[in-house]
Amino acid sequence: MKWKQQYKRCTIVARKQSKGTCVYCGKELTKAGMTKHLATCPERQAAIATAEGKKGTSEHLYHLRVQDAYNSDFWLDLEMRGSKTLQDLDNYLRAIWLECCGHMSQFSLGGGFAREVGMRRKISDVLQPGSELTHIYDFGTSSETTVKSVAVREGKPTTPKPIALMARNQMPDYRCIKCDQPATHLCMECLIEDQTEGTLCDQHTKNHPHNNYGEPMPLVNSPRMGMCGYDGPAEAPY
Repeated sequence: MKWKQQYKRCTIVARKQSKGTCVYCGKELTKAGMTKHLATCPERQAAIATAEGKKGTSEHLYHLRVQDAYNSDFWLDLEMRGSKTLQDLDNYLRAIWLECCGHMSQFSLGGGFAREVGMRRKISDVLQPGSELTHIYDFGTSSETTVKSVAVREGKPTTPKPIALMARNQMPDYRCIKCDQPATHLCMECLIEDQTEGTLCDQHTKNHPHNNYGEPMPLVNSPRMGMCGYDGPAEAPY
């Protein structure tokens, strides 16, 4: 746990304001602007109209804003079927952000371990607009994620899967601590022991002297970067 506490204090921060990409139209927008955009995106509205024209049952569909609890550069906008369970959401978060070694996880209301919510609970039974859950993956080197219900609509899902990815943050803009060029790797020894960001470009990764925590690892678009055995997300679609 000591290692995790050190990591939280040393979390690397991107130089620029976090932006994301809309899955439907490809537009790049700030995190704040993405919520408004998704409500009116013409391509998303077309996808909804196509879904409504197909056979199937309407249900409550939840717009979820998922965000790392300690680094707001990492976020997702998801649409989830209300009939699906927290287990489905846990599986999704593991695939896109978290899974490394099959650790245990849980959801809770009120932050941290306050009020655990069972994985079999349906989304429609747990969330209302404005309500928030906390997800914790790995009770040693923990990854903590907040899940906020932004909006709910009634309609047919745009995908047969439990969850549709609507938007995701772009890879944060990390810079090499040696030359200020775009970084591609992370040195955990720099981050933890030297209290520096530890981000390195390809050139400075080649001859970097630190190896007590292993060789510098490639930067990946996940808040679990550098933690435990994590080496990147599963292949899309999730």
